[in-house]
Parts: sequence; structure tokens; C-alpha cells
Amino acid sequence: MYAIVDIKGFQFRAEENAILRVPLLNTAEPGQSLEFDRVLMLREDAQIRVGQPVVEGATVLAEVIEHGKGKKKVIYHQKRRKGYRVKKGYREQYTDIKVTGIRF
Repeated sequence: MYAIVDIKGFQFRAEENAILRVPLLNTAEPGQSLEFDRVLMLREDAQIRVGQPVVEGATVLAEVIEHGKGKKKVIYHQKRRKGYRVKKGYREQYTDIKVTGIRF
């Protein structure tokens, strides 16, 4: 059984005991339990439920494992023959969560 869940505008495939790397959830502390109710699709054996836009009564339960930063991404801009060069970088922040259950 799995569910497609919307977390902060991104869609993730959530299965029980799966670890997902989602965009930073500022309000959650490591060890805290979360409940996501924006379940877009639910599959159980051969039965598929698709929401319009969400499946009524379905929730995904998860626990926060840790917060962190990803690998550095480098952005480089250059205009030829003009001496214009800009190099910037950033590290995207994330939250790792473990799916503990799917209720419907």
C-alpha cells in the first residue's frame, strides 16, 4: 500500500517505513510526529482511490528524523566580452521524515 501525498507543494510517494527527504519543515522538531492530510492518491492492493483534489479521510502519519542541508549548488552567470561574471552558491535545507502509517 502506498499514497501520493502533497507536502509543501511537492508530491511524494509515501510507503510505510519509507524515509522521505522533504523541504524544510520549520515547525517540526526531531522526534515529533506529523500528520499530512493532503493525500492525492491512495493504492491498496488492486484498489486505487484518486482524490478530487484529495482523498477524503486519508492521512499519512510520519515522524521527523532530522533537519539538514544538501550538497552545495553553484550558479554561475557570464556575459561574453563584457567582463561580467557572477558565481553564487547555496545549500538547500531539508527535513528527513519516516512514514509510520497510512490511515483512510
